[in-house]
Amino acid sequence: MRLSDKVTEQLHALVRKGQWQPGQRLPGERQLAVELGVSRTSLREAIQRLISQGVLYSRHGDGTYVQSPGHSFLSPGPLEPLATLLSQDPEYRYDVLEARAALESSTAWYAALRATPEDKARIRRCFDVMVHHQQSGDYELSARADAQFHLAIAEAAHNVVLLRVMYSLFDLVFSTVMQSRHTMFTLASSEGTLEALTEQHQELMQAILEGDPARARAAIESHLIYVRDTVRRLDDDDARRARYGRLPESLKAPSVIPDGVR
Repeated sequence: MRLSDKVTEQLHALVRKGQWQPGQRLPGERQLAVELGVSRTSLREAIQRLISQGVLYSRHGDGTYVQSPGHSFLSPGPLEPLATLLSQDPEYRYDVLEARAALESSTAWYAALRATPEDKARIRRCFDVMVHHQQSGDYELSARADAQFHLAIAEAAHNVVLLRVMYSLFDLVFSTVMQSRHTMFTLASSEGTLEALTEQHQELMQAILEGDPARARAAIESHLIYVRDTVRRLDDDDARRARYGRLPESLKAPSVIPDGVR
């Protein structure tokens, strides 16, 4: 993790804990850098990232302020009904996948056109972390790293509206990614699944690093179709096994083949 990433997390944690109230101005850059024990360059990058996420906002010539929850795209209120539906019925994750396909085909396209060297380095780091957790078999951490990888691509698109929408969907994206990975890792051949997911993410990353928007869009669309179809197939197989388990014993196939039957 880069220093600026750590500073972003540190600063965001202070906001969440109420160090500064909504609408309150943050200390000046020099003072805040001293208080946090970081460089002004890292602090400046962290502040800009939190502004893009809707956590902070800037008034020209007047400083940086904490965003009021009611004015932030990151406010959980509007998405709480969706989160409730998702927890009650996992079938809604397919709606989330459709929404992601519509949104991320654009963020991947623009990231390939606009990603800076810093953006590309961040995408690479997120990919490496994701692969590390995949190889360790931790589907929850790999799911979070997966979501961070896609958010890094959204940041590289340099479109504040697309980025705010992506961040507002983060919890839903993370939830569906975790459910999908758990399903694929538990019910499918984990080795084959890991290889496929790694190859798909790597193809998406390479398309962005090489500045090929059409290839990047095709890669994300192919990836999300693979996830949807694989999870659907595994869900169907699991439901079929559950239905068979509910059958009366008299209707199930005998476990022992009678003598004389070949």
